[in-house]
Amino acid sequence: MVEVKLRSLCVQYAEVMAQHISVPAIRNALALSEEQCSVKAMIQFIRVMTIEEMEDRFYSRLILNEKDEFIGVISLKNINEVTKSCHISTWIAEEHWGKGYNQLAKIAMLEFAFHTLQLTNVFAGARIENIRSRQSQRHLPYMSLRVEKEFPNELRQLELLEQSACILNVVRKENFMLWQSSQIAG
Repeated sequence: MVEVKLRSLCVQYAEVMAQHISVPAIRNALALSEEQCSVKAMIQFIRVMTIEEMEDRFYSRLILNEKDEFIGVISLKNINEVTKSCHISTWIAEEHWGKGYNQLAKIAMLEFAFHTLQLTNVFAGARIENIRSRQSQRHLPYMSLRVEKEFPNELRQLELLEQSACILNVVRKENFMLWQSSQIAG
């Protein structure tokens, strides 16, 4: 049975992270240069994320599978205590695509966002050209799609960060809780 464990980032995973993120299908989807996928870059990413987490702005976790193998990374970014919102991002190693790890990791991270951090909206965006990410988000039953008009400032910030046209989706706390309840009842 497929399962995931979310673990704190640590530098001993930098090499395996670099190995998987440098695969062209992932590197290109994330719009990263080869240099940004190096072991050195992964160590820097881990250090920065550790500091950002101490300042309550980011929350990044390694995704491990049922065999404790590295699967990918999931992050809550730009945590805003005033608006009770953040953005979620995930990347999964190519050989683990389509096995259900992404959805399981998102469920675990969303539970943390809504129960522990008490957020009300978790945004998920993607660059227009990132077809795989867009398709993945469409398959999540608790995701509200194409909310750009409802949240124009979030979209604008995302597009500035990505330097590209993007779509914007959101997981609302009440929708996620209803979905979770239906899973327990069903």
